[in-house]
Amino acid sequence: MEGMEQWKDQLEQLKIQLEPWKIQLEQWLHQAIEYLDQIPPIQLYAAIAVLFISTLLLFSIRLFKRTKSNTIVLTGLSGSGKTVLFYVLRDGSSHQGTVTSMEPNEGTFVLNSESNKKGKIKSVHLVDVPGHSRLRPKLDEFLPQAAGIVFVVDAVEFLPSCPSVSEYLYDILTKASVVKKKIPVLICCNKSDKVTAHTKEFIRKQIEKEIEKLRASRSAISAADISNDFTLGVSGEVFSFTQCRNAVAVADASGLKGEVAQVEQFIREHVKP
Repeated sequence: MEGMEQWKDQLEQLKIQLEPWKIQLEQWLHQAIEYLDQIPPIQLYAAIAVLFISTLLLFSIRLFKRTKSNTIVLTGLSGSGKTVLFYVLRDGSSHQGTVTSMEPNEGTFVLNSESNKKGKIKSVHLVDVPGHSRLRPKLDEFLPQAAGIVFVVDAVEFLPSCPSVSEYLYDILTKASVVKKKIPVLICCNKSDKVTAHTKEFIRKQIEKEIEKLRASRSAISAADISNDFTLGVSGEVFSFTQCRNAVAVADASGLKGEVAQVEQFIREHVKP
């Protein structure tokens, strides 16, 4: 009982201490109401509307900035030269001793060609995803964050690998994570400096023809097969990359010679400073 009495005394003392604050708050509230009563209703509503719109705009800008990605994904078949491109873009060295990657190469850096530029330059998060068929599921880990995809093709050994190249690209272009976000794709024809390299126009046309075959064969599969999220092209028309929901471009490059200007241009179009 004695403890209860002490607790009641402390509560009463607290109430007494808070009383001045209560009075002050009531005065402030009264003054605020009087001030608002003096403002014409139209001006008051306009002020509330401006405050609401400004808050909404500020929130939208911050949200947009927060979600804008700087990730570029390098992918393609094994041996196409993805890892060489990764190092050339990163530090200007082709690292000619590189071997087939079994784990993604990943790094965030300023492109080597921009390292001496002044002013604000946004770093690029570059991911080199292994091209081996067993390791391709790793690609799905990075696609949701991708601002762009560089699909690397060996321009010298293209014809023997054309069916495999086209099938892999088909799978990428029909993924929900790519289609819904309209992630741009650059088909990078690597090793274009070689005399026996095929031109980018030839490679584009051959891949389009091969994808047209894939469209026909896969459309014949039961609707229960949902390995692909979306279909490609327009029904009744021959397939062309212009029919894709996302932008698909083709470029030349030579990783070993450091000729990657078109790849860098693609990156900067989608990862802006």
